[in-house]
Amino acid sequence: MIFDEGWSTPGDLFEINPQMDMDELFAYAKLKNVGIILWVTSKALDDRMGDALDRFEKWGAKGIKVDFMQRDDQKMVNFYEKTAIEAAKRHLLVDFHGAYKPTGLSRTYPNVVTREGVQGLEHSKWSTNVTPQHDVTIPFIRMFAGAMDFTPGAMRNATKDNFRPVFTEPMSQGTRCHQLAMYVVYESPLQMLSDSPSQYDREPVIMDFLSQVPTTWDKTKVLNASISHYVTVARKKGSDWYIGSMTNWSPRDFDLKLDFLEAGTYEMTEYADGVNADKVASDYRRSSRQVKASETITIHLAPGGGWAAKLRQIK
Repeated sequence: MIFDEGWSTPGDLFEINPQMDMDELFAYAKLKNVGIILWVTSKALDDRMGDALDRFEKWGAKGIKVDFMQRDDQKMVNFYEKTAIEAAKRHLLVDFHGAYKPTGLSRTYPNVVTREGVQGLEHSKWSTNVTPQHDVTIPFIRMFAGAMDFTPGAMRNATKDNFRPVFTEPMSQGTRCHQLAMYVVYESPLQMLSDSPSQYDREPVIMDFLSQVPTTWDKTKVLNASISHYVTVARKKGSDWYIGSMTNWSPRDFDLKLDFLEAGTYEMTEYADGVNADKVASDYRRSSRQVKASETITIHLAPGGGWAAKLRQIK
């Protein structure tokens, strides 16, 4: 769980929100086996990095999400490395938000598990730029550089005609299943749920998928792809496979060969665009069936649509 902006004064990590009893919160989180990551501004962290990270370690924090760097000059590059080193000394992971694109830092410091460095979903609060076309372009460019913290998971979904930026009640462009597919297509060892808890409370079927989908993978296979048009990716974790498929504003039908599966029978639970998804972007359907490696399945993606599935080996 991330404690985002508000647990402390953004400019002073030692000026704690009086409504937050940090010792009690961390004790309760430990009791429930929940790790806490703390959001911090880069300036506040840089001012008292050693003292702040010592306190975070004492509390039992699992990591930090560092925000508002917004540049890549030499001084800032040095700050990234210093942060990675000092966090690692205290067994803290790092997620760089407001970051420049990856350049290999996580190879040297694997506690840097992900970073933004992309025009992610939060831009939908004030911009029309995060379109389905954008969503199926970034896997070919930005994601090649490293893990990508796009922050998917919007539960307010809009068609091309219905979308508008609303800062207080943000929505995404494209369908509900377009969002679900991102959790398979986009690679980030620390994935996010971008919407509010109350939205997910209303969607137990969606949460059934999101609570199971892994964030690290054993094997990846691209089933089809065309930059700025569509992408379908299958990923394996243990004996389970997950498939995610996304399109731009053009509807599509795909025939997917399952010959990447091992021998045996799989229970496939799929989340597909509903029959009305071209008009009501949140419309979807969940269904299950048994499949084998010898089969080819046909899937339909609505405009701005998606498709996601879990395949669990049962025989």
